[in-house]
Amino acid sequence: MPIKNVLTTTIDHVSILDADGRFDEKLGKGLIPDADLVKLYEHMSACRHLDEVAFKLQRSGRMGTYPQNMGQEAASLGAAYVLNNDDWLVTCYRENCGLFWRGVPMESILLHWMGDERGNAMPRPHHATPIAVPIGTQMLHATGLAWASKYRGEKRIACTFFGDGATSEGDFHEAMNFAANLDVPVVFCCQNNFWAISVPGKIQCSAPTVAQRAIAYGMDTIQCDGNDIFAVVHCFREAVKHARTKGRPYFIEAVTYRLGDHTTADDARRYRDQAEVDKWKSRDPLIRVRKHMVKKGLWSDAKERELLERVEREVTAAVERAETITPPARAEFFDSMYETLPADLLLQRDTMQTHSIGQDPSQIEGAVIELPTKGHH
Repeated sequence: MPIKNVLTTTIDHVSILDADGRFDEKLGKGLIPDADLVKLYEHMSACRHLDEVAFKLQRSGRMGTYPQNMGQEAASLGAAYVLNNDDWLVTCYRENCGLFWRGVPMESILLHWMGDERGNAMPRPHHATPIAVPIGTQMLHATGLAWASKYRGEKRIACTFFGDGATSEGDFHEAMNFAANLDVPVVFCCQNNFWAISVPGKIQCSAPTVAQRAIAYGMDTIQCDGNDIFAVVHCFREAVKHARTKGRPYFIEAVTYRLGDHTTADDARRYRDQAEVDKWKSRDPLIRVRKHMVKKGLWSDAKERELLERVEREVTAAVERAETITPPARAEFFDSMYETLPADLLLQRDTMQTHSIGQDPSQIEGAVIELPTKGHH
């Protein structure tokens, strides 16, 4: 029998605005109106300033561990800009900018990292799920949300974000396989920042691109310059149109880089070369947009100073709201768990004691618990 080719494919890489601010007029013309571009830049700047303040909050003991979004603002923002307001935005923990565009208040992000569960209650109707810290689990949630929309006959889709390290998780395979085989309208976006904490991408994936992993599932896929807001918007428009009209999943690899540590509990200097970091600093998504806007006469030093002053006020106010929020009542932990509390949890709530389970509260009032003496088991 003759040998025949069963698959030939290519993967496009999209870049419209390079690191020096050079713009591809043919590909980028009319992609983002000037007024919207200014707003997008302002949101990236707000996200960047929040990162700087959050870092200081953690270092001063006013907040727990925090993962900076610095350098990766464009990917989630471009997605939020393209998606409909009722499409699901299913994030991990470096998509603050997209959440801010959706209207999620800054204090929600701060409360999450301060350990206040109310930070995970994304205000409605923003159609954004809580921040997902476990690696890869949110991809399954996005697939389920999009499948539910399809089942109901809605045109709503879901978009989920994850890092290159998450593509080594079993959850990634399950979500991709489920979405592809059942024709689920979900957009998968891998923010490939080349590091899974301290593990380099070349150990995570031996293939030339992460995008080609989607081909194994029969998905359409594309790679974009994740630090180029124009390229991100271009790719997401294609992906969202595909998911919404064809009811099929789509995969985007956004090539980017985290300029900071993995989190405030990390020290990336132990495993990354400074030369590599400096190279990516020159590709900063904020810097290239600002260069482009200056060339077009949309931006100036005076506007930059005005923006920074406004952003500083907004972030300061968000920090104050987060730190002065009324403490939750202890009973809320129980009341938010079930629609109707089981009797044993009702007893715990009313007595605020776990050793009283199965007893009448009046029997244990003022009771002293005796510890076993030495030698008893």
